[in-house]
Amino acid sequence: MHGFTLGKDSPAASRVSKQLAREGIGMLRFDNLGIGESDGDWGDGSFTIKVQDTVRAATLMAERGTPADLLVGHSWGGAAALAAAAEATGARAVATIGAPVDPSHVEKQYDAVMDRVLSEGAHEWFVGGRTLVLKRAFVEDVRRAHLRDRISELNLPLLVLHSPVDTTVDISNAGEIFNEARHPRSFVALEGADHFLTVRGQAQRAAHIISAWVDQYIHGERPGGKASGSVANS
Repeated sequence: MHGFTLGKDSPAASRVSKQLAREGIGMLRFDNLGIGESDGDWGDGSFTIKVQDTVRAATLMAERGTPADLLVGHSWGGAAALAAAAEATGARAVATIGAPVDPSHVEKQYDAVMDRVLSEGAHEWFVGGRTLVLKRAFVEDVRRAHLRDRISELNLPLLVLHSPVDTTVDISNAGEIFNEARHPRSFVALEGADHFLTVRGQAQRAAHIISAWVDQYIHGERPGGKASGSVANS
């Protein structure tokens, strides 16, 4: 799952997925509503819709005979992975990279237009070199999203990856996610990485870590005797 406004071809989503594929783990990644190659208006999305799309992607994978054993999410996509895991058909493990413990963390990005959005119902927001329309329903949905209960109830192995020098989502978020989660849980610090994993080799390093960690969870037999090993990353 890609970040807030990033898309499936962002460095983190693309490079992590490609490296995992090189290591024998099949990957699926897709653009959320109104981003990249997906149709629709980004402003009509929400955290709830991002989670629902993740669940639908896992359902699609299961229906085609390649269940999504692992959910991998970067940044806001990591929060979505945690929220979707309980409903994602076939999920056996979750890995997050630079994820916030609270979805409303993204309010910092559009704080300058928040008052206009809430008073007028919608307002243009310039981000990442393009103009998006931020809507009141989006803001209100993000504020209603409560992730901590989902984390504490997560009955799946969890790997938390986070950089100690992340200036976009502070590493304290990783500590809170880890503390809320049950065992089996693991935490790895991505020393020297920026939030978007643009530094040469950092996305590949994150993928190496995920691959080694998840091996014991996905390369075994599923209930019913079917071997697993297919993975979805939206």
